[in-house]
Amino acid sequence: MMKNKFLYTIIAASMTFGAYAQKSDGSTKSLVKAESEFAERFAKSGSKAAYASFAAADGLVFRPNPVNARTFYAGQPDSKEVSWTPVYAKVSRSGDWGFTTGPYSVKGDQPSYGQFLSIWKVVDGKWQLAMDLGTTTNKPLNQVTPEFIEPKDSYKPKFLNDKVRAAGADIVATTEKTLNTTLKSYGTAAFSGFLNPDARLLFPGYEPIIGKDKIVPFFHGMISKISLKTTKVNKADGGDLAYSYGIATIDYKADLRESFNYIFIYERQPDHNWNIIVQAFTPADR
Repeated sequence: MMKNKFLYTIIAASMTFGAYAQKSDGSTKSLVKAESEFAERFAKSGSKAAYASFAAADGLVFRPNPVNARTFYAGQPDSKEVSWTPVYAKVSRSGDWGFTTGPYSVKGDQPSYGQFLSIWKVVDGKWQLAMDLGTTTNKPLNQVTPEFIEPKDSYKPKFLNDKVRAAGADIVATTEKTLNTTLKSYGTAAFSGFLNPDARLLFPGYEPIIGKDKIVPFFHGMISKISLKTTKVNKADGGDLAYSYGIATIDYKADLRESFNYIFIYERQPDHNWNIIVQAFTPADR
């Protein structure tokens, strides 16, 4: 009987620890803590337990195309080989969702490296993983200074419903539709009008490219055409951040076409326009 009581105590303590680790207070600090605890749980308990605890019920991972995170990892061999660290994160002023990005590595006889982009949402007061994309790179050479940006203020609209949320997302979707049209007319130079000056790009084979002044020449140097097919757009209740994901078809100047899954993070500017602050691409299975 005492043994059973002890076992129940251990289980209860583990559940309490998990809830505390994921607890959101609307700050970027709490999100970074949740991301770090997710990585620790992965290392200690394996991929199945980590995603079962931290992924939202409808959370998606790109493996390579988007699939339900819990279902995917429940059907995969358990693994503890992946480690990662957030270096850049931001949370909406409404505290309902945010994102993290940073380097990851995979142990083994042939180690591999990459960059991740994770989108998190708050469910019942806890951070849960809504979307997770990784893109492979060479072994990183550059040191990155962590940048965790707290919301400038706190704002939660009192009157919101699904119809209002959908209307808000449509505004961002229209921005992306305009971007796609402009890309067709002007090529990759079109990104100049849609990227924040401090935007960052995660593209396979390259370390993060930071700054519009570096991203646009990067695209221009190797891409002839790029077209976007948006799957979904979601906007934070605070009206300051949004994300989209979908399929990007890239025609290289080297006479090669490739399809990518992409996630774009948008931020609303003082002039009410939506600029991209993060772009992440990973090859799609087409």
